[in-house]
Order: sequence, then C-alpha cells, then structure tokens
Amino acid sequence: QVTLVESGGDLVQPGGSLRLSCAVSGFTLNYHVIGWFRQAPGKEREGVSCISTSDGSTSYADSVKGRFTISRDNAKNTVYLEMNSLTPEDTAVYYCAAGWNPYISLNSNAYDYWGQGTQVTVSS
Repeated sequence: QVTLVESGGDLVQPGGSLRLSCAVSGFTLNYHVIGWFRQAPGKEREGVSCISTSDGSTSYADSVKGRFTISRDNAKNTVYLEMNSLTPEDTAVYYCAAGWNPYISLNSNAYDYWGQGTQVTVSS
C-alpha cells in the first residue's frame, strides 16, 4: 500500500521559514517524480515544485522561484520543501504527490498518489 505523509506545516510570521517533509512508503524512491502542490481557500490547486528521484531534476512555479527549494533523501524515502521568505499569499494546504513517471511536471494529472496535506499559515 502506497502512502504519503506530509508534516511540518505551521503558523509562521511573514518573512519566516518552514520545512515540509513528505515521507513515502509502499515503494522505493528511485525512479519517480514527487511534487508539492498547494490549495488556498477558494482557489484551485496549484503546482509548487517537483523533483525527479532518478536524476534530481527540479521544477518550480514562478511564484516560489528563489524562495522555495525541493530536495530528496532517497535513503529515507523522503522529499522536503524548504520555504523561505514566506508571505501571506503562501497560506494554503500543502500536498505532496507521487507519480510513476520520473519526468518532472507541475501538472497534477502526472501524479498517481496523494497525501492528506499539511496546513501552512503565514500571518502576523
């Protein structure tokens, strides 16, 4: 059974940082794509970043480039999203997702498994 569990969401002040984790079980991360998506109230789900666990290639949404960094630890079967310089516009539920195809994509259709999400709130 494949499961993805996100953690690390929290309430943080503008300008602050958070690191989200996505722990994957049920298969070994060696030839997949892992993505981070977010959904704010009243808005559509948005692809934030993704990484290929085969070659480490990455992609970022324009809204987070230069502020967010995605990384992987294949030995721990975990993918991370380091988020810096957070703004209230980053407030959302953040989801990680896994796809069998190792090619990077921010299109949610490329993903087969989803986690339950973790809440990130940026507010003073």
